[in-house]
Amino acid sequence: MSRKRLEGKIALVTGAASGIGEEAVRLFAENGAFVVVADIQDELGHQVVASIGTDRVSYHHCDVRDEKQVELTVTYTLEKYGSLDILFSNAGIIGPMTGILELDVNGFDNTMATNVRGAAVAIKHSARAMVAKKIRGSIICTASVAASLGGTGPNAYTTSKHALAGLVHSACSELGAHGIRVNCISPFGVATPLSCRAFNLQPSEVEANSYAIANLKGIVLKARHIAEAALFLASDESVYISGHNLVVDGGFTVVDRSFSSK
Repeated sequence: MSRKRLEGKIALVTGAASGIGEEAVRLFAENGAFVVVADIQDELGHQVVASIGTDRVSYHHCDVRDEKQVELTVTYTLEKYGSLDILFSNAGIIGPMTGILELDVNGFDNTMATNVRGAAVAIKHSARAMVAKKIRGSIICTASVAASLGGTGPNAYTTSKHALAGLVHSACSELGAHGIRVNCISPFGVATPLSCRAFNLQPSEVEANSYAIANLKGIVLKARHIAEAALFLASDESVYISGHNLVVDGGFTVVDRSFSSK
């Protein structure tokens, strides 16, 4: 029988009712973890739990823009399973599809509140629980190739993901003293329900668009691939990795294709 890489671990996943978060929940549970599915999509969240069909997975409503809801979700996790070993702060939005010249200030603020402040309070309350119980935990955030490269997303989204990378570095610096690792994952374009709605495209169209500009050919990036990266960072296989941005982009952000295309 194959080894379960998260056997007995307790994980909290935000933005877990669909896309990358849902895939992470399934993969974490397959690898022996108890998982709290946190999201604002209640119906989808309950469907994820029902489809897995085990008491190792449960749902809790959580809007990460509301710190109290985040705190209550962490409390629920502790009361339900007795501990918290892993936070996968995955909740996020793409925000307004505008550039700086047409900046939508309200949309910008909402994007920052979700993608940055939401992650910050999730880290805050999860880390407090880990420190109180002396747990050498793992905290993972979903960033993006837009965290290190301009022009790959709209203004608010790109700004928020750059800020998120800074948050991860800062939290890593502080929480290392408590044995807590903090990392992020930066995916290339993935056909999630979020991205499909934002671009008004079908999953196959999003995948085709990403593949057309991808550096690495022969494989189509899926949400499962990002979940597998999260599994690695959640497991003891990455026990001395902290402050790292694991870029899952097939080399996209390190290759200047303008020369080869001429």
